[in-house]
Amino acid sequence: MPASSFTTLQQAVEGLLSQSWLALLARIAVAAPFLISGVAKLADFGGAVGEVRGLTGLEPAAHFAVLVILTQLGGSALLIAGGRYAWIGAAALAGFTAVATLYAHAFWLKPAGERFLHQNIFFEHVSIVGGLVLLAVLSARLGRGAQA
Repeated sequence: MPASSFTTLQQAVEGLLSQSWLALLARIAVAAPFLISGVAKLADFGGAVGEVRGLTGLEPAAHFAVLVILTQLGGSALLIAGGRYAWIGAAALAGFTAVATLYAHAFWLKPAGERFLHQNIFFEHVSIVGGLVLLAVLSARLGRGAQA
């Protein structure tokens, strides 16, 4: 690729990346699974309690289900809103995802027939946690009112 073509491409990409709407769209995309899950759990609280009980065995499951819903909805709202507190939302969702992944996808404890599936899901969730932590770090660094 000639240098002038690379420079043109670089300028186009830099121009796109500097658009505030792109950062908002990215935050919405990252938060969407948590937001959708939180709304679904709110709409079917009995199902959310059953899910917590079935995946974790934690009691009182209803209290933990409330914490999950608050984390998913609150973390999503903070992340999507951006600005000064986006890092809190990203960090909360990262922590939640890490803990939930250890409970739900501990592939080393699964029967041989399920191990591969849960191993793949586990490492996909590790990637999500990494992305959320990166968002938290960048948001905190930009912080004090800047968008990330």
